[in-house]
Amino acid sequence: MLIQAAGLALLAALSPTALLVAAVYLGSARPRLVTAFYLAGAVVMSLIMALVILEVLRGVNLQSPAEHTPRYGLRLVLGILLLAATLVVARRKPRPPDPAKAHQGFMSKMVADPAPRSAFLVGILVFAPGISFLAAVQVIATARASFDLTLIALIIVVVINVLLVWLPIVLHLVAPTATTRYLTAFNGWLRAHGKVVLISVLVAVGGIMVINGIYGLAVIR
Repeated sequence: MLIQAAGLALLAALSPTALLVAAVYLGSARPRLVTAFYLAGAVVMSLIMALVILEVLRGVNLQSPAEHTPRYGLRLVLGILLLAATLVVARRKPRPPDPAKAHQGFMSKMVADPAPRSAFLVGILVFAPGISFLAAVQVIATARASFDLTLIALIIVVVINVLLVWLPIVLHLVAPTATTRYLTAFNGWLRAHGKVVLISVLVAVGGIMVINGIYGLAVIR
């Protein structure tokens, strides 16, 4: 259970947006303070949603052996939704920026003006749970595990989910100049290839969930 949940959380953590925002904040006038508030918002959102998802799924008793079919049916549905999202992302064409607009959106305004309070809100918005994160948490929620093991698993999933926020902070503490330089370069690469990264993650998680759901429904009894 732990390995599967951690693996799905790692795939969920591969968010180009999360790393792009971290790169911007670490290049600001108060890099560590602002990024710390960004991390706090990300952790708060991830933890609250993990607990909500756990409570909902445990509330319908999906961890029970008697709920075998609904449990694996849920995983199959999640996988199908992720693969459908892949098609939507792949077919979506980026809109060219409108030169008549000084700002391109609410999120852009907040990120462009780094401050602790706005960074906390950005962390909450960026880490609003997606299907990949839901897939990771449902593995824990549908497993027959003790309270202690469930709690440890949730903490691991949340920590991994915000990996692309706390890892740059740690690297910045160790080598601030090199981290800023490499993040700036990687930022440019992500802007050019972010769509490919997102599609790859969606295909990977969706494929895993579909295979697991079909296998559970057809083979495991």
